[in-house]
Amino acid sequence: MPEYKNYADRPLIGISSCLVGQKVRYDGTAKRNSWLVDKFGKHVDYRPICPEMAIGMPTPRPPIRLVGSPEQTRVLGVEDPSVDVTEELEDFALNTAGQLQAVSGYVFMSKSPSCGMERVKLYNASGHAQKNGVGAYARVLMASLPNLPCEEEGRLNDPVLRENFVNRVYAYRRWQSLCAQGITASRLIEFHARHKYLVMVHSQAAYQRLGRLLSHLKGVDLGAVAGAYEAEFMTALKRRAGRKRHVNALQHIQGYLKKRIDGSDRQEMADSIEAYRREEVPLVVPMKLMRHYFRRNPDHYIDRQWYLDPYPETLGLRNTI
Repeated sequence: MPEYKNYADRPLIGISSCLVGQKVRYDGTAKRNSWLVDKFGKHVDYRPICPEMAIGMPTPRPPIRLVGSPEQTRVLGVEDPSVDVTEELEDFALNTAGQLQAVSGYVFMSKSPSCGMERVKLYNASGHAQKNGVGAYARVLMASLPNLPCEEEGRLNDPVLRENFVNRVYAYRRWQSLCAQGITASRLIEFHARHKYLVMVHSQAAYQRLGRLLSHLKGVDLGAVAGAYEAEFMTALKRRAGRKRHVNALQHIQGYLKKRIDGSDRQEMADSIEAYRREEVPLVVPMKLMRHYFRRNPDHYIDRQWYLDPYPETLGLRNTI
């Protein structure tokens, strides 16, 4: 199976500074996230950023909020609406985006008028709020880096969203490593082949579209092909991987063991997949059994599939999905 300690250096993750314990919030406090710091932080490095501090606002500081409409949003002072930091936050986001080429993911502070990804309170002229805003810094940064895996700290409490984000981070890191080596036709084809089942559990149609992108590489602009591939690849991984598609992938992979294990072992594997399908066990159960059989009966093609080991197992992300 692929060994993560050998495949690449630690992913670098952009993160709202308050989430790693820095006291930079408007009230002078932090909002340290224990999973991000103590668990995920064992496997990644962080680049903390507080856009409000970066544009010169102190801590503590008068609070700001989003005002206007989703199409025309300003970031104004709550106590003094003449304070408008919209352009400062947007300009900082543009400048920062150009400096994050080595970053493999980003975690934002939820509900923040600068960093919230979604459902941030947006006030109208009458002072009434709806949760349909996006933080000014987050909005520009995500638009500037559309393929970068991004998530909010609050949404990471959902086991499915947490697993999806980490999966995207490590997939994007592998793509960045490929780009650093230099894009060639053979490397693109190998990358595609090794991610077959990982993509298919998110979208079989996307995997087929990716395959068509690579079907005629002779004499084409590989840079343009790589750009299109990256966008399609990362968009596909945003989709939730459905239980039915996981079952389909596991059954396909089990086929490689058909002539290598006896009938009782095949039945044990089939029963484990069926128990997962019925939601009686988490995904980790058939996955561990599958890896066990392939360790005893190696297959070069399956050993190179990232689906069975997409990120460090010690994160325990497949224990709850």
